Amino acid sequence: MILREEHGPLWVLTLNRPEKANSLTLAMMEELINHLEEANGVVEALVLTGAGKVFSAGADLDEAREGLATDPIWEDLSGRISALRCLTVAALNGTLAGGAFGMALACDVRLAVPEAKFFYPVMKLGYLPQPSDPGRLAALIGPARARMILMGGAKIQADEALAWGLIDRIHPREALLEAATTLAADACAAPQGHAARIKAMIPRTWAQA
Repeated sequence: MILREEHGPLWVLTLNRPEKANSLTLAMMEELINHLEEANGVVEALVLTGAGKVFSAGADLDEAREGLATDPIWEDLSGRISALRCLTVAALNGTLAGGAFGMALACDVRLAVPEAKFFYPVMKLGYLPQPSDPGRLAALIGPARARMILMGGAKIQADEALAWGLIDRIHPREALLEAATTLAADACAAPQGHAARIKAMIPRTWAQA
């Protein structure tokens, strides 16, 4: 359920379960981790996106009830994205919800369509967020706004997310992937490893990598 397109030093990974709003199963996350392991040190840029009109609704409901919602694989997945030695771009083709936040927050850049919405209902559901997510979220939008999302259950529209710094640009749906690959073009054209060296020079501002 993960599509992988290879364009030389650029890879595009697509969550491909649109009939279920790209909700994530354990098998999908394990597949993502396998792709990330293969990509690290090989690609110069990686784009993460979804099929259909929702990026991801978070955990698959049936598997969440069986324990997936609190499985440490969520933190493992976001940690591996954060550790990639390349430019990472989240091309958010629609709403980002729940545990799927971790993947997007771990990326270097976040692009979104105008219709995207953002919410992380851990307070309502009685779960804790992934350990690294509050720090990464607060680094982007500030502690008070992070509390609004994580504790107040705020649902953020794309224009507000842009103003807050949760996303970096808004693009029409038909232009989203092109915008992501254009952003990655310089990294892909540079000498091998150059993107990793520049990325290592940019300070991390969250509490946990």
